[in-house]
Amino acid sequence: MSTPLDHRDGPRDECGVFGIYAPGVEVARLAYFGLFALQHRGQESAGIAVAPLGGSIMGTREQGLVAQVFNEHMLRSLVGDLAIGHVRYSTTGSSEWENAQPIVRDDIRTLALAHNGNLINAVELHSELRGRDVPFRSTSDSEIIAALLATHPADSIDEAVADVLPQLRGAFSTVVLSEDKVVAFRDPHGLRPLALGVIDDDTGAPVYCVASESCAFDLIGARYLRDVEPGEVVTLDQDGLHSRIVAGGQRRAFCVFEYIYFARPDSLMGGSRLQVSRARMGEILWREAPVDADLVIPIPDSGNAAARGLARAAGLPQDDGFIKNRYVARTFIQPGQQLRRNGLRLKFNPLPEVVAGKRLIVVDDSIVRGNTMPQIVQMLRDAGAAEIHLRISSPPIRNPCHYGIDMSTREEMVAYGRSVEQVCRAIRADSLHYLSLEGVYEAVQGQRSMHCDACFSGEYPLAGTEDSGGKFALEQVELPLVSSAAPR
Repeated sequence: MSTPLDHRDGPRDECGVFGIYAPGVEVARLAYFGLFALQHRGQESAGIAVAPLGGSIMGTREQGLVAQVFNEHMLRSLVGDLAIGHVRYSTTGSSEWENAQPIVRDDIRTLALAHNGNLINAVELHSELRGRDVPFRSTSDSEIIAALLATHPADSIDEAVADVLPQLRGAFSTVVLSEDKVVAFRDPHGLRPLALGVIDDDTGAPVYCVASESCAFDLIGARYLRDVEPGEVVTLDQDGLHSRIVAGGQRRAFCVFEYIYFARPDSLMGGSRLQVSRARMGEILWREAPVDADLVIPIPDSGNAAARGLARAAGLPQDDGFIKNRYVARTFIQPGQQLRRNGLRLKFNPLPEVVAGKRLIVVDDSIVRGNTMPQIVQMLRDAGAAEIHLRISSPPIRNPCHYGIDMSTREEMVAYGRSVEQVCRAIRADSLHYLSLEGVYEAVQGQRSMHCDACFSGEYPLAGTEDSGGKFALEQVELPLVSSAAPR
């Protein structure tokens, strides 16, 4: 299957995970809707693994969107009492079926695993496992975690996780399915999100679930309880919810870009609704860089909330300068050379009746490579815009992420080695302002010392991150195709 058409210039989404323990409930269906809510976090593949209590793990994973991978017949065939699920955009490992998740392994114990993040000591761990003749099928660092757990001699999966977690370095928000429990754990720095929810049932015990974002709970009738703590292991089983910290005391380093772009605006993070935080970013953008203008327009959908906040602070009208084709990312049909000349019109179509003759403030969340923004600026000029002032609700991105976000190398980033004025000229805008890092933390009401902002600052919270070889290192490792996963 070919890769869906995607004209977005910004950072690519990472992965989303979901887990639930609910005997007597259609867990596959709940997992499906949980993943449906998390679709924005990964569009390359989707998968669900289920198990009846004391029975065998069954799983389905395939390339494509959640609604393309699963249908009614398939969900009815996935009968179980507990389930995990995954949506994926590859950051480590190529976009192939073998790298889709959940990964199922049958070694000392049988388990399924879904992971969001990126290990920076993947090559070291892989070498240790291969030295023990542990077979691999994929080039994903997620299978390294699965192999460590599946080959661990501990009596229970809980104990295996408690021993393996401190050996992992990097970002890992992970859910694991065994025959009788779901275990979720998060790296000691809390780099990637993981939330805990509950479905209150008047007729029985509460049903607990975990997900990358709280928006997954809303869709299945659960309520958000709290975030899984950095270094915490949470177990969902017949006795309810159990928790313990196995690797605490580390510097917290939650990804600040989750607030700016990755997470859905209706999700809760750090106790704040992201729609509100993003609107504050727009308000601060106006305070930092006011300009004479007639109209505020967003780049849909990533600029919507910040544009509303900026327009409100500026006392300016806001309108839709673009109509977005919301289905372009779902097509697997390539447009052909003639249609490629239309470029971003496959996704965005400007409205001359709205923008003609206007001095525009155009709001978006980020600029990474700078490939599409010049086209957006030119489309607006062709539609008659008098001036185009770009306002970006993040600082300039000048450094790659090694913790589970697919960003370019430094040399591909338009802001690397360039001043803001030089970037402005490169994208042919009349003015450009990025939100300051101080403005970001004011908007999210968080402390910089508890977050990771390395993509902006170059200050990586884990020592040796850039020396590790990063997320691409496993691609250089030759893996014999010895299957350790369940049949397709």
